[in-house]
Amino acid sequence: MPLPDWQPDSPMAILLSPFDLPAGRLLALDLGQARTGVASCDEAGMLGSPLTTLWRRATRAEDFAEIAQWAARERAVGVLVGMPVDDAGAQARWVRRYAGRLAGALAVPVAFWDESLSTADALQLLAAGRGRTAIDAAAAAVLLNDFLAARRARAQDPGTAKNQREDA
Repeated sequence: MPLPDWQPDSPMAILLSPFDLPAGRLLALDLGQARTGVASCDEAGMLGSPLTTLWRRATRAEDFAEIAQWAARERAVGVLVGMPVDDAGAQARWVRRYAGRLAGALAVPVAFWDESLSTADALQLLAAGRGRTAIDAAAAAVLLNDFLAARRARAQDPGTAKNQREDA
């Protein structure tokens, strides 16, 4: 399917806290150099589910257009991007730059979330026979569900959220 030229209504930036993402359906991305796992949650923010794995295109503009199409298709109000544990390492710097450019191409806000163990957790789920989902999309769903659980915990008791990346 050809990708149309797409421009956001108004470019967004990366939020300082993922807890500032609006309530509603979110898209989660497990970014990689070759592939990006994509997941989304329901409107109530209760359950994240894997959607697809996107193979990197020839240009970032094509990548961003495809991600924007998924955000529009899912009616996402925000995008959560997995940040590697070592947020000073080369992969984290790449994710930060890529997500910053992506945020400028989207009409919804973007925020980071610690992706610690998301791939390992996804591998365990897949090994347990809970589906044939590609590992990248499953990892995106794991990080999205981790965030959703923390958001719910924070709503009940603001001091209990396990992964407050206020400095992201």
